[in-house]
Amino acid sequence: MNKVIDKLAWLYIADNKLLHARSKNKVLFYLPGGKRETGETDQQALTREIKEEVSVDLIASSIKYAETFEAPADGENADVTVKLTCYFADFEGQLTPAAEIADIKFIDVQNKALCSLGSIKVIEWLKSQELLR
Repeated sequence: MNKVIDKLAWLYIADNKLLHARSKNKVLFYLPGGKRETGETDQQALTREIKEEVSVDLIASSIKYAETFEAPADGENADVTVKLTCYFADFEGQLTPAAEIADIKFIDVQNKALCSLGSIKVIEWLKSQELLR
């Protein structure tokens, strides 16, 4: 039986690059976001996770569903999949790594090998939608 890690992710593009975060105990970069807590909506969970990870406040009225992706989960057994429900949103504040985040980086299509398989799928989709070149 396959296990699915259900996560929410924020898609923020600037200068033709997509914002990524790297945890202190990881090598690869991934999309900022995380898991819902009991009773949270996607919007509530995403807003909380983004505040915890990169110190900014998402603007609720700007949060828009993008797409959902599935890929093998980074650092897990082969039967574990990550499901990324992705949203676009504007924000207020200064992007700063916080909590378990060691680094944040804007990554372009040419450097997608720095990212988890889930992030690579998202980058390729954004390219296909002509949102990244």
